Amino acid sequence: MSNQKKIRKAVFPVAGLGTRFLPATKAMPKELLPIIDKPIIQFAVEEAVVSGIDTLIFVTGRNKRAVEDHFDTHFELTYLLQENQKTDEVNMIQNMLPDHVECIFVRQPQQLGLGHAVLCAERVVGSEPFAVLLADDYILEAQHGIKSLIDAYDQSPSNYLSVMTVSDGDCSKYGIIDAKPNGCVRGLVEKPAQGSAPSNLASIGRYVLNPEIFDILRNQSPGYGGEIQLADAIHQLALMDQVRYRLLQSQRFDCGSKSGYLEAIIAYAKQHEVYQEIVHQALVGCE
Repeated sequence: MSNQKKIRKAVFPVAGLGTRFLPATKAMPKELLPIIDKPIIQFAVEEAVVSGIDTLIFVTGRNKRAVEDHFDTHFELTYLLQENQKTDEVNMIQNMLPDHVECIFVRQPQQLGLGHAVLCAERVVGSEPFAVLLADDYILEAQHGIKSLIDAYDQSPSNYLSVMTVSDGDCSKYGIIDAKPNGCVRGLVEKPAQGSAPSNLASIGRYVLNPEIFDILRNQSPGYGGEIQLADAIHQLALMDQVRYRLLQSQRFDCGSKSGYLEAIIAYAKQHEVYQEIVHQALVGCE
């Protein structure tokens, strides 16, 4: 019998301030901004759950209590909906997560970077392989998100990155991998200077990582922006030939930017018949 550990835990770094969406995010976490009627973070959570994840670890910060409240039971609202015989709405809020899925919330006391946020989850993750999902990256077809990396890990255990092809002009916005033809990663460069990127393959916010990365993060010096960068730790693993990549097979939208967030809303609306005509009319009206 194989002793290979299954990936059952996922880390969601949600401590960011969301300054690009001010004033909307002055009092509301950016992760709760809705794509039509569902918060951005809920899409990432659903993506993890359908991939077999049963422990959701949210790394939060100050003013992020609303994220915890969103996934908690709301007795007063449930009672009011039941009194008004709104059965569909009751089912909607009661069944956001299956009973076997647990939410754990860990505080990141200071904004010290994505790598530091992941390190904050170490005690909960323990010695198991785990997934990391950045809610800002909205994957239109959830089955092609973190599940593809977990499936790859089940076949051949390693650290895995999800990557997509970007233009030369956009390479400086991402962590760019130095890719080998066999699907392995030689290195990862965080936001390379224009013209210096090793490829056009950008790492996006989906990772499967082994717990050894915590040792690297714990002893890592600040990198780009004076922060503890997850990309730098992954680069160290890549130098030891311990990182592989998988090309994303779905559309991805950067909901951390206003333009990407708007594109995500439109793409989601186009998938649902009730909104399709509204989107069509709005786009025609803008021509």
